[in-house]
Amino acid sequence: MTITETPALFPSHWFREMPPEFAALLAGLGLRRSLQAGEYLYRVGAAAEGFYRLDRGRLRLGATHGLREFTIAYVDPGDWVGEVPLLDGLPHASDAQATDDSELLMVPKRRFEDLLEREPGLHRHFSRRLAFAMRLSVSYYGDLAALPLPARLAKRLLELAAQYGERGDGGLRIGLRLPQQLLADMMATSRQSISKELKAWEARGWIAMKYNTLILQQPEALRQLVLSGERGDGG
Repeated sequence: MTITETPALFPSHWFREMPPEFAALLAGLGLRRSLQAGEYLYRVGAAAEGFYRLDRGRLRLGATHGLREFTIAYVDPGDWVGEVPLLDGLPHASDAQATDDSELLMVPKRRFEDLLEREPGLHRHFSRRLAFAMRLSVSYYGDLAALPLPARLAKRLLELAAQYGERGDGGLRIGLRLPQQLLADMMATSRQSISKELKAWEARGWIAMKYNTLILQQPEALRQLVLSGERGDGG
């Protein structure tokens, strides 16, 4: 996995890579669904009800372990989600929660399964999606085991900047609200550890922090930190 490949774990384009002809077929089978900010589309352990395309708003995919919430990915308009339990017959392995008021297209489970029967070419597409997801998951947990926290945090910020970056006079602003607790959940560490790293980077002029947003002022310094961690030079 490259250092600019994903927003949280899965890149937005991975969800969006639906062949146009299949996307049109699915859209014709869909029903409208609305969510208010904070409302869940589905929870861990719930049975699959359908396959979803987000048309407006944003979803957070994640999980809760004890009192801790972990963010896996953000889902943006145009992205499709929710197919895994439809394909393997098991319950959802993550939560999907609206972070903003959202509108979705829902393809009910029965209609989705009927479409797969009529269009066997879809199986190839979903096999590729699932294989890619597995590769990213292995890479994510490999980073968790092998990279020191500074390198993992730098890598994640570069990934977020690649997906949501907005260039300005002060540098590359990540266009997401990023409370330190959210970053801690992404990194599987404490908020205090994240705060320590961010303050050190701000003092060096690598980043700027403003109202739960981050601006990368020297992204090359963060890239070097990632490379150093991957080489085992420490960090």
